[in-house]
Amino acid sequence: MEQFTVTSRQRTIMFIMMGIGVLSMLLTWITDSDPLHTRFWANFLLNTVFFTGISLIGLFGIAAFVCTYTGWFIVFKRIWEAYSMFIIVGLGLMLIIVAGIWGNFHHIYHWSDAHSVAEDKILAGKSSFLSPGFYTAITLLFMLVSYWIARRIRSLSLDEDVNKTADYEQYRKIKYLSAIYLPIFGFISVVVIWQWLMSIDPHWFSTMYAWYVTVSWFDAMLCLTILIVISLKSKGYLEFVTNEHLQDLGKYLFAFSIFWTYLWFGQYMLIWYSNNGEETTYFNTRIVQYPVMFWGILIINFLLPFLVLMRNDTKRKVGIMTFVAATVFFGHYMDFHLMVMPGALHTAHELSGHAVDAATNHHEAVSHFKMGFTIPGLLEIGNLIGFLGLFLLFTKNQMAKASLVPKNDPFLGESIHHHV
Repeated sequence: MEQFTVTSRQRTIMFIMMGIGVLSMLLTWITDSDPLHTRFWANFLLNTVFFTGISLIGLFGIAAFVCTYTGWFIVFKRIWEAYSMFIIVGLGLMLIIVAGIWGNFHHIYHWSDAHSVAEDKILAGKSSFLSPGFYTAITLLFMLVSYWIARRIRSLSLDEDVNKTADYEQYRKIKYLSAIYLPIFGFISVVVIWQWLMSIDPHWFSTMYAWYVTVSWFDAMLCLTILIVISLKSKGYLEFVTNEHLQDLGKYLFAFSIFWTYLWFGQYMLIWYSNNGEETTYFNTRIVQYPVMFWGILIINFLLPFLVLMRNDTKRKVGIMTFVAATVFFGHYMDFHLMVMPGALHTAHELSGHAVDAATNHHEAVSHFKMGFTIPGLLEIGNLIGFLGLFLLFTKNQMAKASLVPKNDPFLGESIHHHV
């Protein structure tokens, strides 16, 4: 079958998932004793950035593969096109965070508190970069440009289905847009990642952080793609997707899990070796106060895919690939949880009067177990389910708007006959 249809049962399941998310967010708000509602806002930011990143990486993946004349992914590229359309939803969700900064509704970012900036020399020195104005501008610029390019590439891809031309005019335009987007993503995404995530710990910095976040996004995107491909195949769709394609998706997950681990270790090792207090505070806090999360993500995101996917035959087995993809997907959610929650909790303690020395910024005041921050609680899982339901509903609706087979793509024949 070429035309995907979202059944009423699937819609019901996804609406139930979204309902679980809404209920979890309401309970997070109601049960939070923190007047700043840090747990609520941190969860909102965490899931928004996580799923928006998957959509951005979907667009990046299309652009990278088109520019490198990659053909094997064409038979499932409509899934990535659907991911990229979620960018506009991600922009809407990020604007809620932006409104919270301007309206002083939350203090996830320590630099958004004017009083703290005035008293802290480090924050004052970074105020031109870490400011509501710059945060808003770079978010709007990056997201709007990304969405325009994603929408244009999607439109040209759909045009190919009905307007085949001898010179592949639509494909040439897609390649041109892809070549433009790669440097845009490469440069601006770094600044966006610094703003959205690294500035939660504003005294800390790492030159490898943007690479690390991007690869974590990419792994999560691959996991979700594997799960959707397997699901669609089980329902009779994607007839041209074979075990050859599944094996290559497994290879990518295997390879980028190793790359993620390289960045995980490289970032840690360089900071450990330099022993600079301004840098070591980030890892000291997470190793000492969040050991389950810190070591757990290494086991899930590296050891599991490394040991299981090392064999070629395991990448062709639907059951094993489903288990690995689902587990690693959750592992990268945990990775983002560890990026967001400790810094958000520390900021909340500082602004509520439990300040730590701004010069050392060792986070020593936040040493006790706190559900939802130390480890994800049931409400965090509920929030994840809700955002996942929203993402799936939106992307499946996009997939239903066109044929799953890009009929006149010049690399379709190569993709159909792909063999490894």
